[in-house]
Amino acid sequence: MQNSSLSQRTGGQVLVDQLLTHGVQHVFCVPGESFLAALDALHDADIQLTVCRQEGGAAMMAEAHGKLTGRPGVCFVTRGPGATNAAHGVHIAQQDSTPMILFVGQIERVARGRDAFQELDYRAVFGPFAKWATEIDDPKRIPEIVARAFHVATSGRPGPVVIALPEDMLTERCETRDARPFQPLETHPGVAGLDALDALLASAEKPVALVGGSGWTAQAVAQFTAFSERFALPVAVSFRRQMLFPADHPNFIGDLGLGPNPKLVERFAQADLVLLIGGRLSEASSQGYTVLRIPDPVQKFVHVHAEGAELGRVYQPDLAIHASPVAFAAALAERRPAAPPRWREATRRARAEYETWSDPAAIRSPGRLQMPQVITYLQKHLPADAILCNGAGNYATWLHRFFRFGQFGTQLAPTSGSMGYGTPAAVAAKRLYPQRTVVAFAGDGCFLMNGQEFATAVQYDLPIVVIVVDNGMYGTIRMHQEKAYPGRVSATALRNPDFAAYARTFGGHGERVQDTEEFGPAFERAVASGKPAILHCVLDPEAITPNASLSELRAAALGAQR
Repeated sequence: MQNSSLSQRTGGQVLVDQLLTHGVQHVFCVPGESFLAALDALHDADIQLTVCRQEGGAAMMAEAHGKLTGRPGVCFVTRGPGATNAAHGVHIAQQDSTPMILFVGQIERVARGRDAFQELDYRAVFGPFAKWATEIDDPKRIPEIVARAFHVATSGRPGPVVIALPEDMLTERCETRDARPFQPLETHPGVAGLDALDALLASAEKPVALVGGSGWTAQAVAQFTAFSERFALPVAVSFRRQMLFPADHPNFIGDLGLGPNPKLVERFAQADLVLLIGGRLSEASSQGYTVLRIPDPVQKFVHVHAEGAELGRVYQPDLAIHASPVAFAAALAERRPAAPPRWREATRRARAEYETWSDPAAIRSPGRLQMPQVITYLQKHLPADAILCNGAGNYATWLHRFFRFGQFGTQLAPTSGSMGYGTPAAVAAKRLYPQRTVVAFAGDGCFLMNGQEFATAVQYDLPIVVIVVDNGMYGTIRMHQEKAYPGRVSATALRNPDFAAYARTFGGHGERVQDTEEFGPAFERAVASGKPAILHCVLDPEAITPNASLSELRAAALGAQR
C-alpha cells in the first residue's frame, strides 16, 4: 500500500514498502547480515520469501520468475561472495532479456574505498552486463531509485538491474513518501510500418517468420498465431523459445537453435522474406551468424523489436518496426492478405519436414534407456500446462527436438547456455504455480552445479520432478572434444554419486532408471509420492546426440584428419 504520509521508517522498511507498491509478491534470497534491516521489514510484509542455498540458485529463481510472469523477479543477496555468486543469474537475465532486480547488501558507507570486508564496487562489477547498476546512499532516495529500477528492467529490451544497499543506509531512519506503482511501457507499431509489412508480404514468394525474445503474453502468442493462419505463414521459434508458438499448429516448422533441422536452416537461407519478431537472431539461432548475411541480409528482412537500439545493431533491416511483441501482435489483428498466399503448399512441406525431424519413433540411440521414448512418455502423460525446465548440455537436445510445447508459459530454459539452471527454475515455477506440474531436466554435470536447491524444494514442500540424465561426463564438451581432438579425452569424465539416494537423503523421493520401460512407472511413483523427486536416468555415453553416437563422431573426425 502506498504511503502518502511522512513518517519515520528505516531504509529497510522503505525498501520493502516500495516492493509492495510495485506489486512484488515473491522474493528469493540467501540471507546476509548486510541487509538484516530489509529482512526484518520482510517479516511482516505480505510477500512470499523463498530462502535458497546458494546465491546463484536464488538469482536463477528470480530470473525464472521474470520469464514466467513478465514482471521483474526480485532477489536479495549479501555483499562480496554473495554478489559474485549471484552474477550467474544476472548474466542469464541479460542474455535472455528477462526483467530482474538484484538487491545486494553492501558495507557501511563510512568504510567504502578501504577494501573493507567483502567490499566490491558494484557499479564496476555489474555495469558491463546489467541494464543498470547503482548504489543507494540516502534512504530518502529509495522510492525514486526502486521505481526507476522497475522501469528500466521492463522497458525496451528487458533485463537485470543491480542495486547495492549499504548496511547503515538500511538502518537509518528517514521521512519519505512512496513512489506510485510502475507502469510497464509498451512501444507500438505505426500504421506506415504495418502497411509496409503488408506490401512486403504481398510481393513475397517464400516468406518465413521467426519468433523469439521476451515480453510475450499468452494473448500475444494467440494473436500472432491467428495472423499466421490468415497468411498461411510458416513460423519457427528461436533457441529455447519454443513456447512462443504452438508446436501442434500446422504452420509451425521447428526451432532454429542448436542442432536444428538442416532443412529448416536451408529454408531460411532460401527465403525471400524473413520476419523476425521479438528476438535478436543471436549466435545460436543464427547458426553462428550465418543464416543472414551481416550487415545486409540477402533476404528481405523485417525486424520487430521493443528496443530501438537492437534494430540495425547487427543486421540492417529493410523494415524496422519499433514495437513490443504484445503491441505488434495486437496490431496484426486487422491485417488481411490482399490475395490468397502463394506459399501455402511450401508451408505444408515445411511442416512435414518438421514432423519427420521431430518424430521420436524414427530415432534409435545406443543403450538400454532411449531418451526419445522418455520424451514420448512425457508428451502423452504431462498436463498441457506443465512447465518444463532445463539448463545446458547435450541432454537438453532430446527435450528440445522431440517435445512439442503447446502453450505459452510452459518452458524455462536459458538462451545464455548456462548450466545449473533447471533445478532452481523448477523450484521458482512450483513456488509461483503450486497446482501445475513442474519437471526439470538436468545432466549429471549440470545438476551438481545447483543441485543443492533440491533442499529448497524439500523445505517448501514443492513436489517437482528432476530428471537427471547421467552419462558420466560433461557431454557437450566431450562431443566437441571428439570432433576436434578425437580419442584424446581430457577433463570431461565424471564420477557421479547415486542421485536417487541424494534425493532420499534430503527427504525427497528418488529412483534409478536404467531401461526405457522403467521410466513411466518410476515417473508415476515420483508424482504419487507428493515429494520433490529425482529420477536418476542412466544414459549410455555413446548416446551423445540424436544424430550420431560418440564413436561415430570420433570416427568421422579421425577420417577427416587422414
